[in-house]
Amino acid sequence: MGPQPTNCSLSAGRTMGTQKPRILPWLKLQLDLGRLEGVAWLDESRTRFRIPWKHGLRQDAQQEDFGIFQAWAEASGAYTPGKDKPDLPTWKRNFRSALNRKEVLRLAEDRSKDPHDPHKVYEFVNSGAGDFPELDTSPDTNSRCSPSDTQEDILEELLSDMALAPFPDGGPSSLPVVPEETPPFLLSPSVDIPAPCPNLQPPENPLRRLLVPEEEWEFELTAFYRGRQVFQQTALCPGGLRLVASDADQTLPGQPIILPDPGVSLTDRGVMGYVRRVLSCLGGGLALWRAGQRLCARRLGHCHTYWALGEELLPDSGHGPSGEVPKDEEGDVFDLKPFVAELIAFIEGSGHSPRYTLWFCVGEPWPQDQPWIKKLVMVKVVPTCLRALLDMARSGGASSLETTVDLHISNSYPLSLTSDQYKAYLQDLVEDMDF
Repeated sequence: MGPQPTNCSLSAGRTMGTQKPRILPWLKLQLDLGRLEGVAWLDESRTRFRIPWKHGLRQDAQQEDFGIFQAWAEASGAYTPGKDKPDLPTWKRNFRSALNRKEVLRLAEDRSKDPHDPHKVYEFVNSGAGDFPELDTSPDTNSRCSPSDTQEDILEELLSDMALAPFPDGGPSSLPVVPEETPPFLLSPSVDIPAPCPNLQPPENPLRRLLVPEEEWEFELTAFYRGRQVFQQTALCPGGLRLVASDADQTLPGQPIILPDPGVSLTDRGVMGYVRRVLSCLGGGLALWRAGQRLCARRLGHCHTYWALGEELLPDSGHGPSGEVPKDEEGDVFDLKPFVAELIAFIEGSGHSPRYTLWFCVGEPWPQDQPWIKKLVMVKVVPTCLRALLDMARSGGASSLETTVDLHISNSYPLSLTSDQYKAYLQDLVEDMDF
């Protein structure tokens, strides 16, 4: 086990009757002392330094990997050993958020996904670590919370690590959860802690709700017969949905979405007959459901079905299908993680807008070499919350203006976020999905 972080945190941290220290002078002292495992300067000019950044859910996680986060929690008064319950996710997000707010610092390298030595490299962007802004040179001595301190603490919590908490019933096995028993983290003698600010219960990362299975996604479904739109419905389907014909088995799981008889909207009797033949082969239907951060599909009848991720107004006809929906077994058709990663790149101006629209070609090969409007049955499925996320990125992601979006998930609510807050939420979402 690496050196105990507690002594150095006490020597450079809180003293009797003081408010929490400023993070930059405190961190500089920890780097100079060199007592925390993996926390070190990387150059003689003391402008670049490294911080261990191992995820708490990794099987090889050790106590010393998180010493810097606990030390800051103790120094800032967020954690009193022997009194408070250890809370690694909160320690980690508060430390990261405190660093992210400092204009004199920037994240130079993110190697937190390194399987052997996960860490991050920060560097000072001015003349050196000693040139701290005036507000960072001394801790506050007032034991009460000022309005600016309250706002600062709330902002730290907003940029959260989003560790998934256990569900009351244990939750689905496909999602990672924080262990119910927190490991025994490093302990240190108690220090005098001023009374905490009241009523500071920060909201969780709102985008985390996209991962929680209880929050069912809302889908907009549109059906086309020979290129003509014949059906559109928006549905919230607990347990998934099934695209079926009118005579389908209603006892199977998943909410049945009945495709209309072609006689209602088509006049060409030949096309009408072929569409009816396709629908008659759907059998138990085309099933679609959520499994954690993935969407899965399965066909329950004899009707071969091909799928692709495409634009909302046009299926990806030029590059062929992404795959065929398997029969009687699940197949992945969408993963939230690459979508969010591409969304972050899009906001940063370094990538194309991510695709989120699923297109299904039912009963025929994918329309790779002919216009898709020639196909008998095409079905488009749009998760409305993903459309809202992209709309938000388009309208405010490249500016500092405040924007509002309705996520269209269960109990949906408006979000008012700045571009930086929105991007930080998305980055936390990706980090959490890695485990």
